[in-house]
Amino acid sequence: MNQEAIGKFIAACRKEKNLTQMQLAEKLNITNRAVSKWETGKSCPDVSIMMKLCDILGITVNELLSAERISMENYQKKAEENLMELKRKKDQAQKSLLRTELIWLVIALLLSPLHFAVNYYFPENSGTGVGLLIAIAGLILFVVYFVKYYEIKLK
Repeated sequence: MNQEAIGKFIAACRKEKNLTQMQLAEKLNITNRAVSKWETGKSCPDVSIMMKLCDILGITVNELLSAERISMENYQKKAEENLMELKRKKDQAQKSLLRTELIWLVIALLLSPLHFAVNYYFPENSGTGVGLLIAIAGLILFVVYFVKYYEIKLK
């Protein structure tokens, strides 16, 4: 799914219906700037208004996501392609999120020993609270990760 192609398709369909960006925006209860962003490929329509947008433009959601008119012979194939693309993007986003969370976990696990190292090698910092602040940040990050991913079952 190409945002720019989708934007050009929205613009073409809007013009076919003889609508201005402002008129389309008013029908959708959004700003004309949002419509402009779609048509330039800077963003895509929100899922919450996609059905209404498609009704106004006289297209299907599948056609919108494909950025082209689809004949009935190709409709099923295009729908499957769009679903696979959405699944691929969802999997990619989950992997990215997991990577980020693992990095935070590593940081959290390293912060507690860092607290002890700061206090051991720099005893003059023991009264400043820097070490305690580092340890608390590490503990919070670890607890958040633990609660999110581990299930504790009571018997």
